[in-house]
Amino acid sequence: MLSVRAPATSANLGSGFDVFGVALGTPADVIRVERAPETRITVTGAGSQYIPEEPDQNTVGAVADALDAPAHIEIDKGVRPSSGLGSSAASAAGAAVALNALYDRGLSREELVPVAAEGEALVSGDAHADNVAPSLLGGFTIVTDDGVTQVDASIPVVVCLPETTVSTRDARDVVPETTSMTDVVETVGNAATLTVGMTRDDPDLVGRGMDDGVVTPERAALIDGYDAVSEAALDAGATGVTVSGAGPGVLAVCHAADRRGVAAAMIDAFDDAGIESRAYQTAVSDGARLYRD
Repeated sequence: MLSVRAPATSANLGSGFDVFGVALGTPADVIRVERAPETRITVTGAGSQYIPEEPDQNTVGAVADALDAPAHIEIDKGVRPSSGLGSSAASAAGAAVALNALYDRGLSREELVPVAAEGEALVSGDAHADNVAPSLLGGFTIVTDDGVTQVDASIPVVVCLPETTVSTRDARDVVPETTSMTDVVETVGNAATLTVGMTRDDPDLVGRGMDDGVVTPERAALIDGYDAVSEAALDAGATGVTVSGAGPGVLAVCHAADRRGVAAAMIDAFDDAGIESRAYQTAVSDGARLYRD
C-alpha cells in the first residue's frame, strides 16, 4: 500500500484568473492505494457524504482509468468540498502520484498534471490545471496552453473558510465576458507584480499584486460578509486579500508575525455576520508527498 498527502490549493490569486495557483501547507487530503483487479473507492473525512464513491463519478476513478491502474483507493478528505481550496484537485493529484508509483508508470510530476486534470474534468466539466498543478508541483504555478511554470515559494497566508458554500457554476456565471482596456492593463501589471513577489518571497509585492477589479468583485458578492472580512484582515496586517478559487474561502497574504492576528480578525468578522468559520494559518508550500506504508 502507498499513501500520498496531497495539499489544498488556492487558484486565481485575484489577478491571475484561471492561470495562477499555489499549494498550501494545510489542509490536505490523504490518498491510500493498493493494487486490485478493479477500482474501488472509499471516502471518509470532511464532506465525504457528498462525494460519490462510484469510480465513474469520482475524480480518482478517472485518474485510475487514465493510468490503466486499477486499485482499491481510500480517500481521507482534509479539504472540504465546495471550499474554493481545490478539494477535487487534491484527490486527483494525490491519486495520480500514488498510482503512478504503485504501477511504476514512470511519469514525471509535470506529466501527471494533464492526467490529474482529466479527473478534475469530472467535477468542473473542464480539464483545467490551475488547482492540480500546484497540488502536484508545490509552490506557485502559472498554467497556460503551453504548459506549467513552477516557482518555489513560502509566502505566509491565512485561509478563512466560512460554513457556507458557493456554487462553482454560479461563480463561473458571474465572470464578466468583456472588460475595459484600462482594467486589462491594470490586471496585467498586478499579475506581473505578484509573480515577481513570489520569486522573491515578498508578501508585500504578492499582496499588492493580488488586486483585481474584474473577476474578484463579482465573486466576492456571492460570499456573505466578504467585504467586512477583507477589511478586517487588512486592518490586522494582511498585505492583500482575495477570493480563494471560486470561494467561499477567503485568502489573505501577510507576514508570518501577523498570521495569528489576521486569522482572528477574519473569524471575528465572519462571526459578526452570523457565519461560523475556521482559519488555516499556513504558507505557500510543497506539493504532494509520497509515503510507502
